Amino acid sequence: MNMLSKNHQKSMSKQVAIILLNWNTPTHTANCIESIIKSCNSEDYDLIIADNGSTDDSLSILKSKFPQHIYIDNKANLGFAGGNNTALKFSIEHNYTFSLLLNNDTEVDEDFLTPLTAHLNANANAVAVQPAIYYLNDKDQLWNGGSFFNPYLGFTYSKNSKSRQALKTPEKVDWLTGCCFLIRNSALKEIGLLNEKFFLYYEDVELSFRLREQCGELHYLPTTKVYHEAGVSGKQRSKNTEGTLSPIIHYYVNRNKIWFLRKYANPFFFVLMFINNSIYY
Repeated sequence: MNMLSKNHQKSMSKQVAIILLNWNTPTHTANCIESIIKSCNSEDYDLIIADNGSTDDSLSILKSKFPQHIYIDNKANLGFAGGNNTALKFSIEHNYTFSLLLNNDTEVDEDFLTPLTAHLNANANAVAVQPAIYYLNDKDQLWNGGSFFNPYLGFTYSKNSKSRQALKTPEKVDWLTGCCFLIRNSALKEIGLLNEKFFLYYEDVELSFRLREQCGELHYLPTTKVYHEAGVSGKQRSKNTEGTLSPIIHYYVNRNKIWFLRKYANPFFFVLMFINNSIYY
């Protein structure tokens, strides 16, 4: 890992490290950075861009356009977990209070960061918080309005109905999407970082469950918004289709879901699976 920052020293007054992971998508990352700069009126954050071994000169492109930010060159594709972990380690080692994971295929709403930090500062029982996440190409459609888990059926799911959009009060959730959440670095010091075994997908779910077991509550804050293009780096894109999954993504989703369910599903789920397979075969 190489540090490629113009200014390595963090001002001790800054609370938040905003972390973006780039892999061969400098245009999306640049759009996200510009969105953050427009949104965050305060200077109470540093922006850390971790590059996952891009082969398209991403680092040079981004550094020339945004030389004031902190860059980490991972030299190889470490996956979502490993790539973000290098930046999380930097955040912890440089004594930021919070880290914000943010997908680079997002744009943020006006002053989105302040309500998130204010929520954690006001709620000692919460260790991490997620905003409402809408589709970037259809900003009236909710993509993730809080995520939950049914241990009996083995379902991880997110709420995104129209009625969900009317929610105005924070609530507890089972897990947070890695698309965007703010977390206390003190919690990461206690339980560790993203599980790099997962590489891609379900690492956010697994981290969420460790946080709930050992640290405290996870909250959803519906009044703060982020807009997501859904899977730019990992998908084989159709021209007008958002969030299309490639075969390799299907592999990681299903493999990692099995790993997760082995640890967190209710035993009743495995009984149902056995009965279902017995009937089928």
